[in-house]
Amino acid sequence: MFRIIFTLCIFISTLLFSAHAGEWNQHRGPFSNNLSDESITSSNWLKSSSSVQWKTTTPLGFSSFTTYDGSAFTLIAEEDEDGLMREICISLDLKTGKRQWSTHLGIMDYKAGGGNSGASDNKGGDGPRSTPSVLDGKVWAYDSDMSLYCLSAKDGKLIWKVNVLKAHSGINPRWENASSPLIVDDLVIIYGGGPKESFLAFDKDSGKVKWKTGSELATHATPILTKIHGVEQVIFFCQSGLVSLLPKSGKELWRQEFPYKVSTAASPVVAGDLVFCSAGYGVGAGLYQINKRGSKFSSSQVWRKPNDVINHWSTPVYHDGHLYGMFSFKKYGDGPLQCVELKTGRVKWSEDGYGPGNVILAGNHLLALSDKGELSIVKASSSHYQEVGRKKLISGKCWSTPTLSEGKVLVRSTEEAICLNVK
Repeated sequence: MFRIIFTLCIFISTLLFSAHAGEWNQHRGPFSNNLSDESITSSNWLKSSSSVQWKTTTPLGFSSFTTYDGSAFTLIAEEDEDGLMREICISLDLKTGKRQWSTHLGIMDYKAGGGNSGASDNKGGDGPRSTPSVLDGKVWAYDSDMSLYCLSAKDGKLIWKVNVLKAHSGINPRWENASSPLIVDDLVIIYGGGPKESFLAFDKDSGKVKWKTGSELATHATPILTKIHGVEQVIFFCQSGLVSLLPKSGKELWRQEFPYKVSTAASPVVAGDLVFCSAGYGVGAGLYQINKRGSKFSSSQVWRKPNDVINHWSTPVYHDGHLYGMFSFKKYGDGPLQCVELKTGRVKWSEDGYGPGNVILAGNHLLALSDKGELSIVKASSSHYQEVGRKKLISGKCWSTPTLSEGKVLVRSTEEAICLNVK
């Protein structure tokens, strides 16, 4: 059954994104769900030093890697010639790790960040939180100051730019923007604008506004693209709760109230007609069933667990009736990787020592990156925790998501990045 669903996901991704097979072209992957179309069949590559293809510096930032056409993209922060700390979008050669180009974005306001958080031996290091998206020879980066850039994937030259704060009365959340742009067909979709334009869709090639709607306050959670009851939709996790829109027009399909305190940063997770969401700061998690009668959608609560089943900013992955991910709040260096039964919210197993890292699914195995730079291969089994391999790969603070692309695993921290060949 899972094989059928998995094949269907690949088919849908081809229709929606037209990315090349194996590419990880936007945050949380081409399916918006931390699911790779590649499989992990061995742990030998993790244990062997010969699998290291390259290692390079990635100063500052919690931005993850995306890949396209033989290159890897992420956001970092470095001092410019005036001594100001500036966000930078960089392109690395996927084979060598050599930096191919660097494009300066906005100034990073470190007074707005929480860079001194972390484990006692792994504090410090702030930086960009958003991940660039890439497709059809273009890169879209949404910086901390809510400016959306479209760059050439070949050389990093600016194609167009929109300052959401100025052009759309933008309202930046506390600690500034961390959400990533979502590419849907010919659109790049973000949020952060003011009243009646909090949800924004731009032509991905020209930057022209295609639609704008909504009066919601943005969070740090990246919107996702999914299908529920056969209808393609974009779900935003706003300060008011979940809001679902038709991607072509911005028309609202349904909404679900959900509490907000301080920051919401993990994206929602969809499993059929069920939507899971979670936040920190005492909020906890909830599961909601999305119903459809005729053309009308509605949402109803399945369960709600206040201050429990918490995803601080680590979005879990869904597999075979269960959620797998880092469920904890500010347990830096120690928080657990857990398996949670979706329909009940019951924890099936829990393994400490991960902190607020991130996880992706490759076939029947999880790639789990701890906040201190340890990568684990864990079987996606609900029966018990089954670790296949584990190794510390990099130093620095890892609040980013690992990437599996074209037989290569990419992970990064606030200090460095590494590429391992898993073929």
